Amino acid sequence: MSDERGDCAPQVEWDEGQRIRRLQLMMNLVMQVIAQDSKLSYEEASQMVADSRTAALAMFPGKELAYDLLWRPRFQRLMRERYRLQ
Repeated sequence: MSDERGDCAPQVEWDEGQRIRRLQLMMNLVMQVIAQDSKLSYEEASQMVADSRTAALAMFPGKELAYDLLWRPRFQRLMRERYRLQ
């Protein structure tokens, strides 16, 4: 007799793991573009950050707090360093 949760649990974990990896890749790409594109304006970079938050929350609905704890500080630090903000 098979347990329904047992059969589905590995797939659910794999799907979440895959979404996490995609999110990390996306965020790292956004950070690299902001850090390396010398022609990128502050406004364009800010829009990229906002769009990345929207995409992250589309992938993980209801996880605003997690985004704010994990990614917001990284983007804020990058923006301060890149655009010499105080």
